Amino acid sequence: MLADRGPLAEVLAHPDAHADVIGDEARKELHNGKARRRAEDELRRATALGVRVVGWRDPDFPLLLSEIFDPPPVLYVRGPLDAQEGARSVALVGSRAATPAGRSLARAMSSDLAAAGATIVSGLARGIDTAAHQGALDGNGRTVAVLGCGIDRIYPAENAALAKRIEERGAVVSEFPLGTPPLPPHFPQRNRIIAGWGRGVVVVEAAARSGALNTARTAADEGREVMAVPGHPSQPAWEGTNQLLRDGAALVRDARDVAAELGFELANQSGQTVQDPVLGVLRRDAPLSLEDLRARSGLETPDLLARLSQLELRDEVRRLPGALFVRHH
Repeated sequence: MLADRGPLAEVLAHPDAHADVIGDEARKELHNGKARRRAEDELRRATALGVRVVGWRDPDFPLLLSEIFDPPPVLYVRGPLDAQEGARSVALVGSRAATPAGRSLARAMSSDLAAAGATIVSGLARGIDTAAHQGALDGNGRTVAVLGCGIDRIYPAENAALAKRIEERGAVVSEFPLGTPPLPPHFPQRNRIIAGWGRGVVVVEAAARSGALNTARTAADEGREVMAVPGHPSQPAWEGTNQLLRDGAALVRDARDVAAELGFELANQSGQTVQDPVLGVLRRDAPLSLEDLRARSGLETPDLLARLSQLELRDEVRRLPGALFVRHH
């Protein structure tokens, strides 16, 4: 039983030794056995739901997460955990009210990183988080969703099917007890897990006031890499990311920039370099229209426009008069 090992066992066995952090009522429940019975009842409920409860001293608890200032004592988990995956894990976060361009960019970036073997961590929220998880699944890679509520209460409800797909290719996790509702204070608390799971955080799109900025600040405090995608200064949707860049975050435009910041090569899981689907069909001497590019690359228009914007920023694609595109280098 979880109550018989790790830090919880220590507290149950010696409640008075922790009087500086445990209140009188809690210590009373520890002495009379009520706390143990409640813990064991919670574990039985979790088991009945197909949920594992993993303590921070268990061998499959994420190693990098265990090293943060305030690691969660336990994680409720659906799907497999890999204690060592933090070395190639990166969080992608951003605005819930994301623009189509921001969602497309997040999905493309996540897909390329996941195809190269990176684990994508996000919060299952609407907007950028949803796009990040979807992109990882597009790339046949692994993704982890960290909830701000009990694992038996998927929030937002429209992402229940997405959560199920994530369980099959990655993991859905929460530190909150079963039945915990998605209350506003839970999300900043949840964000430290997203920030601490891997080596860095990418903020794809965020306004001046955004939970994604909280995640980025937490990552910086933990000594993790903070990266941000630049946006046009006239657009409020990108004000937060632009501020992060002014504050010293690394500027990233696509998966290659993220991989370079984290020090790994952007190659797929077979060891082959990942080929951008747009660069793969463009030539220097044969301009293509947007419609031609869509047909040849297999990308839908929003994703294609996001890719073209990234490649123009990198000066790898030139836009010619008449909405034609050529490869620049």
